Amino acid sequence: MSVAKIFDAVMEYDEEEVAELVSAELANGTDIQVILGDGLVSALDDIGEKFSAGTLFVPEMLMAAEAVQAGLDLLRPLLAETGVKPIGTVVLGTVKGDLHDIGKNLVGMLLEGAGFRVIDLGTDVDAEQFISSAQENEADIIALSGLLTTSMPEMQKAVASLQDANQTRNLNVKVMVGGPPVHQEFAMKIGADAYGMDAPAAVEQARSFVTA
Repeated sequence: MSVAKIFDAVMEYDEEEVAELVSAELANGTDIQVILGDGLVSALDDIGEKFSAGTLFVPEMLMAAEAVQAGLDLLRPLLAETGVKPIGTVVLGTVKGDLHDIGKNLVGMLLEGAGFRVIDLGTDVDAEQFISSAQENEADIIALSGLLTTSMPEMQKAVASLQDANQTRNLNVKVMVGGPPVHQEFAMKIGADAYGMDAPAAVEQARSFVTA
């Protein structure tokens, strides 16, 4: 039995095997951080690299993220007991007028797997909901998702409201945007702090904000 087997089970998208192996490692007294880092996070990083290289696609990313979630479900309460703090807090949601959530859900799972606390507000979220949640949860990052081209104006309005709240309401968050119709030039034009080209890129960008 070793943590490497957890890594392998994630790479094989086997949720049940991941849960069984994590349980076994916990029973053997393996350090929670070792299970999390070497077994789950490193596997997601590997999956992310393959996705960015074009050798894996969204369905495989989702299956890997779900396998990691199976392990996280067992580790989360134990991490809370030990007082381990998340590396940052992200408020996540699909902007107002857009009900799509597959991409958002994938980003959320990968962020959680990477050690972030994720507050998922769901879909059709307006700017004030993002602001209120970020204030309540002392968020570091707000991540806006949109699938439809028609949601881009709403994303622009939301970013303007969030950046205004940074100036006038003591919000102090970084704003990330992403989704199929979004691109780097648009993100810069509307004043977002970062653009996530895909889910792994979004995680790397979020990491850079909390480790800078």
